Amino acid sequence: MTLLVAILLSFTNSFAQIKNVISETAKIYGNCSMCKTKIEKAGNQKNVSKVTWDADSQLAAVAYDLKKTNLDEILKRIAFVGYDSDKFLAPNATYSKLPGCCQYDRVAKVSEKIIQGNLPAKEVKIGTNNSTINENQLNPIFENYFLLKDALVKTNGKEAAEKAKIVLTSISAVKMEILKTDEHMVWIKVNQNLINDAKTISETQDVEKQRSVFNSLSKGIYELIKVSKPTEAVYYQYCPMKKMNWLSKENTIKNPYYGSQMLTCGSVVETIK
Repeated sequence: MTLLVAILLSFTNSFAQIKNVISETAKIYGNCSMCKTKIEKAGNQKNVSKVTWDADSQLAAVAYDLKKTNLDEILKRIAFVGYDSDKFLAPNATYSKLPGCCQYDRVAKVSEKIIQGNLPAKEVKIGTNNSTINENQLNPIFENYFLLKDALVKTNGKEAAEKAKIVLTSISAVKMEILKTDEHMVWIKVNQNLINDAKTISETQDVEKQRSVFNSLSKGIYELIKVSKPTEAVYYQYCPMKKMNWLSKENTIKNPYYGSQMLTCGSVVETIK
């Protein structure tokens, strides 16, 4: 108990920026300082979650914003970089790629879901290739992004704000645990930025302010749509004047950063399909 208290005290000041904070501990298996770096990097999200792991006890102190994430989501991120906990096992292939010094004894007794493999057939696998599930998961985000883009093409700040709110709703509806493995990894990376960008656009009707954020939103959507492998072609387009990108379902250039002022300014730099 004394060791646990010491671990908790050691990172108390480091999560001062996390709102709605809740603290928990979790057993995460690993060996060394390299493991510590990887575990903490996977678990930490600025102003959202903070993980401090102790190699001797294999205990992690976890603080997080209960309105933005939860312990399971944090442990899943850590499992995806190769580290078992008592709730989620790392993918076997990821564990096998860890350096020799990091390949801990796999003695975890998982009480909930396993990240990949070794599941009874009746259970749902994280990383499933069920295309129907994933289409329902991510398509609303993409479709609503395209509607937001169209509103900016029309230089309609009010409509853009409304569409951005719908993008936010689509993002919040995603169940991360049933995304495919590659989608899951990108989702972890871009999720918070997507939320922040869509929220910023939704909170103003100033089109120029919306456009200044839309480029960042587009980068996150681009990373996500690349791994989701859409059934129809999506065009990644570029504005040389603004040096900004966007995505479109149309090959024809309709520039969301200028609208009617320079509607056809730009080019297709990549076709995603």
